[in-house]
Amino acid sequence: MKLILRILGAVVATLAVLLVVLFMLPGEKVAGLAADQIEAQTGRKLTFHGKVRFTLWPVLGVKSDGVSLSNAPWAGPEPMLTAERLSIGISAGDLLQGKVRVTEVSALLPHLNLSENAEGQGNWVLGGGADAGADPAVVAPENQSAVLPISIEKLTLTGASLRYQPHQGAPIEMSMVDMMLRWPDPSGTVNVDLTARPAGAPVQIQAEVGTFADFLNGAVSSIGASVAADGGILRFDGRADLTGAATGRVTAKTSDTAAFLTAFGQSGISLPQGLGQAMVVGADATYTTDGRLALRDMTLDLDGNKLEGGADITLAQVPEFTAQLNGGHLRVPGLTSAVGENGAAAGEGGSGWSKDPIDASALAQANGTAVLSFESLTAAGYEFGASKLSLTLDRARAVLKLQPAALFGGQVQGQVVANNRNGFSAGGKLSFNGIRLEKAMAQVAGYDRLNGEALGELEYLASGASLDALMRSLSGKGWLEVNKGFFTGFDLEKLMRSGQGNGGSTVFERLSASYAIAKGQLQNDDLLVTLKGIRADGAGRIGLGTRDLDYRFAPTISGLNGASGLTIPVVVTGSWEDPKIRPDLKNALQPEIDAVEQEAKDRVIEKLSEELEVEIAPEQDLNQVIRDRIEQEAKDQLLRLLQGD
Repeated sequence: MKLILRILGAVVATLAVLLVVLFMLPGEKVAGLAADQIEAQTGRKLTFHGKVRFTLWPVLGVKSDGVSLSNAPWAGPEPMLTAERLSIGISAGDLLQGKVRVTEVSALLPHLNLSENAEGQGNWVLGGGADAGADPAVVAPENQSAVLPISIEKLTLTGASLRYQPHQGAPIEMSMVDMMLRWPDPSGTVNVDLTARPAGAPVQIQAEVGTFADFLNGAVSSIGASVAADGGILRFDGRADLTGAATGRVTAKTSDTAAFLTAFGQSGISLPQGLGQAMVVGADATYTTDGRLALRDMTLDLDGNKLEGGADITLAQVPEFTAQLNGGHLRVPGLTSAVGENGAAAGEGGSGWSKDPIDASALAQANGTAVLSFESLTAAGYEFGASKLSLTLDRARAVLKLQPAALFGGQVQGQVVANNRNGFSAGGKLSFNGIRLEKAMAQVAGYDRLNGEALGELEYLASGASLDALMRSLSGKGWLEVNKGFFTGFDLEKLMRSGQGNGGSTVFERLSASYAIAKGQLQNDDLLVTLKGIRADGAGRIGLGTRDLDYRFAPTISGLNGASGLTIPVVVTGSWEDPKIRPDLKNALQPEIDAVEQEAKDRVIEKLSEELEVEIAPEQDLNQVIRDRIEQEAKDQLLRLLQGD
């Protein structure tokens, strides 16, 4: 909108200068004199590169080939305006009365070279020359009669091009611009039809500017504008001035947002379904010349997802924003989980984590904070209940705070971080309460055999350019407790109690564990699971990156009257998709074997003590005891022999 307003002002101002010159005196001889007067009044040099001639048919008017108007001294040597041909039609009746009423102006292949200086002044603002200035009183008396009142009823630009260079930022260039401006009442409204092609496809702009003469002089005027392109339409109704400052109501509707953005040169933007493939937007907008945009009373309909709130945006090389949005029941089916149906991302062969590169370049596109509250959200395989989320972007680093989030059937609080400043990394620190493990582990790690309601904490950090690299570099720690749950695919009770069981599942009353993660391997040494009459201890490794496990359970059946019961260790090894579960019978019988060996050893020690008449400690070596006894007996016998006994 700011650029459109400035183009309008520049076009009308420069053409008005040309019209004054062309109608001051006819013919090439005096055109130079007129150009000198314009230079004295505006400080700009007007050059005619072709003949200046009158036309009587089909329209009374004048025509000039090859016209250029010099630039502001600070804007460089290139002309501000050039045109291959300029044709003007006038009202003969008004001309006889000493007035110029232009019925039609047509410019063929004009080029506008627009720019701004550090103070925000545009080169289209025509100031006074070095000698005369802008005061008409200083114009020579013989030339004052040549300064005629000018109004333009109709202006047509065909095949126009322009280059707009703001003081800061990249230049904007457009070509093949067509425009028709209607200004029937000099003190009234201007209607503009403009076709621009920023990226090749036509963009249709229709605008109405009230009290256009005052607008050109810097006053605030009422403005209505519609921008239509393939896939959508944008509408503004409000007030604005020539600097681009504006306030009013903005509405937009798209049936294909990607196509609409492509028409403005923003190609390659693909929004997931649910985030605005088709959208309806409305907001009270205020824009200031320093690039600040405030949106209030904002409503969004993104593929049926309805949101309301407000936002503040600073338009810069890297935009800055703050936003507060509230929604109802939201669904984003276009976002898919990184974890596939079988717990693996869709990679080659359908197994393992995805090795596709992660594109996190979007983290550097803006800086700011957005807060989103909603009643429910379904996205990427996750189902949120009523939650409040806060997203902060700061120099390619995103922090998502859960304040809290209703997730996995419980509450999750904390934050997760994605950092793309120097390679991609992800981390987080979360606490959870009442979450369903089968949902959480299936969606996060692709493992759904453990069921139950859990509470605990998790802290993690990973780095890498793919999901596979992230999982293999994962480090962290945490703990969890589960009351009343079950494992599927393994019936521990049936194993421990012949003839009884739970149909292939292990039902437990309580589970607790702590763990540490290093290089994608989770190590646990204190698992405790209690079942009906059974206690199971566990320790081992779970490969989060390698998607395998090597774990040992040691379930024990409670004995009668407090006596120690039978322990049958169980070993679980192999991949997540096809784990091998088997009893460790060797280790199960080892305690009994050790007990028999100890009993036999105790009896041998007792017998030797009696025979050797020596107290033998359990930790002593029996061979050494016998050797010592033999040596002692030999010494005694030798002593008797020497004494003659």
